[in-house]
Amino acid sequence: MQRIRKGDEVIVIAGRDKGKRGTVLRRIDAQHVVVEGVNRVKKHQRPNPMKGLTGGIVDKDLPIHVSNIALFNPATQKGDRAGVKRLDDGRKVRIFKGNGEQVEV
Repeated sequence: MQRIRKGDEVIVIAGRDKGKRGTVLRRIDAQHVVVEGVNRVKKHQRPNPMKGLTGGIVDKDLPIHVSNIALFNPATQKGDRAGVKRLDDGRKVRIFKGNGEQVEV
């Protein structure tokens, strides 16, 4: 079970965007995710009439390593580690390590 998934609210704990919060838009691979508004760069894009793209400078969100982000815990208003717990009925759920509450998706 993945500890950080698409749709989770995360906070950046290291790097240029430290302290920013955002939502995970997609997972690139096991170690990289794209977070909304984090690691944003300006890309100079050439026009491509075949694809209908206009040229200019566009903002783009690049992937960030999962070691540089933490799940945002709304109860403590801080970043928190996540763990996996098996319930009595056999289901696996993610929990916050700090207070043991279940992670809501």
